[in-house]
Amino acid sequence: MAIRTIRLQGDPVLTKVCRPITEVTERIRLLAEDMVETMYEANGVGLAAPQVGILKRLVVIDVGDENGPYIMINPEILETSGEQTGDEGCLSLPGKAGCVTRPNYVKAKYYDLDMNECEVEGEELLARAICHELDHLDGHMYVEKVTGGLHDVTAEPQEDEA
Repeated sequence: MAIRTIRLQGDPVLTKVCRPITEVTERIRLLAEDMVETMYEANGVGLAAPQVGILKRLVVIDVGDENGPYIMINPEILETSGEQTGDEGCLSLPGKAGCVTRPNYVKAKYYDLDMNECEVEGEELLARAICHELDHLDGHMYVEKVTGGLHDVTAEPQEDEA
């Protein structure tokens, strides 16, 4: 496993739509392992493959619940409800945060590393992280949804940096 370089806002790879994964190869397994390690090293709760320069539909999320880390291949949101508004950050824009409104509940399907179809339901931080990371797969960053502009955050890692 290795720590990968996180691409920063302005890198063209972060604006591209990612390609689906059709089979899990050793390279995909290694990528997933590296992404989890990179996310933990950066004190994040989520990381999408384009954030490490790979245009594949793969995200990793760990919000500290008993089920993490989630390794999600070709994830899709099936259902959302409710609303939450709060500060959101991103490992591709360190030191900044902004107020974003997201669904408070999300149900998503994805494939695991054995290409088994799985579903996850999440509220609050997990719902926010799923929406945030899936946006990355379609070339979007949270700054597009910010109301009231960005602000600096302290050196302390933010709970919902993804």
